[in-house]
Amino acid sequence: MPLKKGTSKGTLSHNVKTKTKHGKPQKQAVAIALNQARKSGAKIPKKSDK
Repeated sequence: MPLKKGTSKGTLSHNVKTKTKHGKPQKQAVAIALNQARKSGAKIPKKSDK
């Protein structure tokens, strides 16, 4: 199932649930969902290296 496009919290949580349901680890699912939101135009900063 393809991920939903959008920047809302509901869309992000749906994409995370979809990816974890298909066997991805939680952190990887969050990263994929955030990347999809960035592609849709969300202003989410990338993780900083500290």
